[in-house]
Amino acid sequence: MGRLLDRLIELRTTDTLTGDHPNVTFLSLPMALRRWGEAGVDVGPFLYGLAILRPRYAALGLSRLLPLDRVLYGIQSTDSGAFGGFHHPNQGYRHAQMRALITAYGPMNTGLPERPVLAALDLLRAYAHDCLHYGSYRSYRLRGDEVVRSQYGVNFRRHDGRTYSAPDLAGSPTTRNLGVVMEGACDREARAITRAAALQCGIQQPDGVDRFAFRDVTGLLDQADTDDLARPEAWDAVALSPVAAAFLGSMGRYQAGVNARYSMFLEEIGRDEANDLHTTALTAMITGVLTPLCTWLRDRHGPKAFETLFLSPAYFGPVDSVI
Repeated sequence: MGRLLDRLIELRTTDTLTGDHPNVTFLSLPMALRRWGEAGVDVGPFLYGLAILRPRYAALGLSRLLPLDRVLYGIQSTDSGAFGGFHHPNQGYRHAQMRALITAYGPMNTGLPERPVLAALDLLRAYAHDCLHYGSYRSYRLRGDEVVRSQYGVNFRRHDGRTYSAPDLAGSPTTRNLGVVMEGACDREARAITRAAALQCGIQQPDGVDRFAFRDVTGLLDQADTDDLARPEAWDAVALSPVAAAFLGSMGRYQAGVNARYSMFLEEIGRDEANDLHTTALTAMITGVLTPLCTWLRDRHGPKAFETLFLSPAYFGPVDSVI
């Protein structure tokens, strides 16, 4: 336990993340928000969202949010055509470091957002999403010198790296993978909060490619949008920097591989109680106690419903069956 604790303290007190983005200027989120405010950028949508987020997450059992000073916010990049936002490569919450890396939505050449309203909404979605990752139950063990999670929310990993559920098949419209379920649950909740904040602030859907970003952060992307995002000719990728075009492509893949699959899972398994299933899953993720979720599933789908839905045969199988 002593070695594990020492390793976690080292990870959480040393900057091991921004080096992956050498050309991006990161500030702590409070400092970035202060700089935006001094420059006249309206951060109101983010603040409205926080007011919505706090009581909702408290009701789920999450009383302590991700500290704002544990969020590193990328506001500027020297890379040509740099484009930030939720789907920027290699960002998000890092559990071992207990930090989140987020980049400001839109072109990143000036240090101030070109699309302030969308940047504030994108930040809210990312922060609300990462708060749920931060608040999810986790336990750790050492594998050599590597810190690994043995339990994360409702998901489990054995000492040799095997995970409780197998990856979804390529092209699957639904999911039976606990990692996708948890990621989808976090994003569904975060986008619902962002949608409520946008409505409260009277923010309208913009035109052009920013329409996709607005619909993404507010959870309005549909199958037609996903189809368009898979076809760059549908949104004139030539008019964008290659990085911005890649951002939209990543958005479409995330929608298809996570959010659409999770929505279909809720429809299949939750049916007319889909929202209740979503809330039950989130609460189990935060507490790490699976009994209420297992009971919910068992009462509607029979004995051992959790295992039937999610357990991979390889989890308890011989070592050479690892997927």
